[in-house]
Amino acid sequence: MSSIATYREAFCAYLDQKVAVKEPKNLYEPMVYILNLGGKRLRPVLTLMTTEVFGEDYTKALDAALAIEIFHNFSLVHDDIMDDAPLRRGKKTVHEKWDLNTGILSGDVMLIVAYRFFENYPPEKFRDLAKLFSKTAIEVCEGQQYDIDFETRNDVSESEYLKMITYKTAVLVGAAMKMGAIVAGTTEEQAQAIYDFGLNLGIAFQLKDDYLDAFGDPETFGKQVGGDIIENKKTYLYIKTIENLDDDRAEALKTLFNTTPEDPAEKIDSVKALMHNSGAVKLTEEAIEKYTKKAFEVLNTLDIPVHKKAVLQEFGEQLMGRTV
Repeated sequence: MSSIATYREAFCAYLDQKVAVKEPKNLYEPMVYILNLGGKRLRPVLTLMTTEVFGEDYTKALDAALAIEIFHNFSLVHDDIMDDAPLRRGKKTVHEKWDLNTGILSGDVMLIVAYRFFENYPPEKFRDLAKLFSKTAIEVCEGQQYDIDFETRNDVSESEYLKMITYKTAVLVGAAMKMGAIVAGTTEEQAQAIYDFGLNLGIAFQLKDDYLDAFGDPETFGKQVGGDIIENKKTYLYIKTIENLDDDRAEALKTLFNTTPEDPAEKIDSVKALMHNSGAVKLTEEAIEKYTKKAFEVLNTLDIPVHKKAVLQEFGEQLMGRTV
């Protein structure tokens, strides 16, 4: 098995080779810009790693990996427009650097360009990759809509929230891994198992992100701690807090989540105290552990050598510790 650094370096070199600015410049330059803002390249690394896990040369999955990464960044361009976000990874967002119309159109072309990379595979693999990609793209859009809908609701349930993060975040992790399995030519049963591994790991990852947003170390988290509280996001922590508070304190929390103070520090402290006192912090930690464990249990069903199972487990542990 190759190292994560090897997969990442190979992918970045392929990205530089295959994605370049062409005419009309104002359509393609934003695509190159967002793709070169960096990031850990988690999804393409997973595609390449899975291909090698199932015994195929990982370089054969570079086109599928590129499709996944372009789609992911397409979704970020449009998410930033919907959120009116000024920055992405510390740099101006596409619609801020250019304009709103350019952001919409460049995002559109990214989605189409992503599909075209599947054309480099034989017909049967093209069909399977495109079918999975279409299903995943629809689910990501559905997850984004659920997230938008939840902003104006105070009655979001745990099951609704888990469905939202599954669609918005986890399905793309699962799809990235299943694409590697498809390229490798493994069985549908094994491909589905590795999808389930990625899906459960993706859910755990998002729950951990919710937790770190409120209680992470500002030096290592990479984002503003308390951002979800400031934005009144109905996260898993919020939902479990509401469920486990008495009526008066639950109403107090709902009131806090209908305010946007100029200095949010006091609001953040008050909400975090309610999260602790309600037991929601412990419940969230237990949910993270539950979905991480479910992911690792899937490894036992895979028909691959023990050392490759160990590689996948180690990667999952590193991902949850945010060291990859």
